[in-house]
Amino acid sequence: MFYIHNRVESIELVSEKIKSLVPGIKIGIAHGQMNEKLLEDVILAFWNREYDLLLCTTIIESGIDIPNANTLIVDRSDLFGLSQLHQLRGRVGRSRERAYAYFLYPTEQPISELAHDRLTTIATNTDLGAGMQVALKDLEIRGAGNLLGGEQSGHIAEVGFDLYMRMVADAVDEFKSGYFEDKPKKQDCKIELPLDAHLPTDYVDSERLRLDIYRRLADAASYEVLTEIEEELIDRFGPLPMPAKELIAVASLRLLAKNLEIADISMVGKNLRLSPVDLAESGQIKLSRLYPGSIYKNASQTLLVSRPTTANWIDSPKVGNTSTLTWVNEVITNLIKPNNKISSH
Repeated sequence: MFYIHNRVESIELVSEKIKSLVPGIKIGIAHGQMNEKLLEDVILAFWNREYDLLLCTTIIESGIDIPNANTLIVDRSDLFGLSQLHQLRGRVGRSRERAYAYFLYPTEQPISELAHDRLTTIATNTDLGAGMQVALKDLEIRGAGNLLGGEQSGHIAEVGFDLYMRMVADAVDEFKSGYFEDKPKKQDCKIELPLDAHLPTDYVDSERLRLDIYRRLADAASYEVLTEIEEELIDRFGPLPMPAKELIAVASLRLLAKNLEIADISMVGKNLRLSPVDLAESGQIKLSRLYPGSIYKNASQTLLVSRPTTANWIDSPKVGNTSTLTWVNEVITNLIKPNNKISSH
């Protein structure tokens, strides 16, 4: 068992306290101020199971491989950095035996928000290969710094890691092109439809994985990317349940809307609202023919399409014999001419 106490001046007091709580326990002490030979002897004795517990500082953070150690206790874990906590956790669980890691912090006083974020990240990311997620969160917490100056923290905490990296990429592209004027950007579409579109917890049980998939779907720039995500989900978790299928379909609809520069797809009473939409006169004639009772407001570029009367659109995921999303896609493709080409599905 490892017990991490990162204060050399009080490490002997901690040893005495542990002995009073656990009579007969054999404790070895290791820290960086010890003689090199003595330190080596203590580590070897712990390896040979001559000690039950190794009371030490973060000197064992890396380079120590003791397979028979399966328990880690970190005192005042709120004072450690995220990378330190992750490295320390890696000292146990290095064999077939199940390992345990306990990160202690004082309950009589509130810990800082950053300390809470660090401990939450460690508690959440326990899967094999979670080091990448821990590293990304560490970068988000501490900031990216300044590559060309002395600053050791950045603005990343204000906007989040993913958005920050996209902003950096956009800035680099602008610099390379030499074009720095404000360029109109296609905005994401707000979609508010009576749908059950999500990843069920009994399909993807890891919250971290679900959030990652949601992010990838939101960032998808082509139908090919959506297809890859869909195939990956089927390969990893099995056939898609209906809510997951709806989620993929919503992401596909959002791509179509973004290409057509539609900012709003939602229900208003019994009508489907699309806005903004530049509908030519020929399109308005087609609208009245295909969807009787529909309205186009030229001043606000808002299109209100009457739902079919064969089904209760609000209460049912289907419009007649057609799914809601399929019907919405048909309305858009029937009435609105694409502005730009987008990758095919």
